[in-house]
Amino acid sequence: MTDNFVQEPDVATEQAYQLSQAAIRIDQARGMGAESLAAALAENVEVWIALVTIISRDDCRVEQGAKDNLKKLCKYVTDQAIKGETPTDSGIDTLININLQISEGLLISAQI
Repeated sequence: MTDNFVQEPDVATEQAYQLSQAAIRIDQARGMGAESLAAALAENVEVWIALVTIISRDDCRVEQGAKDNLKKLCKYVTDQAIKGETPTDSGIDTLININLQISEGLLISAQI
């Protein structure tokens, strides 16, 4: 990430919170059946789409390379949610870790 995710740190903090909450919902849903997991994955996609929408704004001061990486991660997250099969435990762990790592990066950038 770069200094200052967006003009207002509150936006970065809110997105970090949303990503971490989505990670928790995915983790909790993994043992509740395919329908619950699919709903958590769909909610995760919504969070990622909101994030990509924010970084696409003119007032977002993220470097282009970081924007491109976040957009690729959004595509990966979306692909995992819509591929029509239940992700493996390893795949679920990957999605959770992506959310948590990006959330951490957003919180760090909001403090700069």
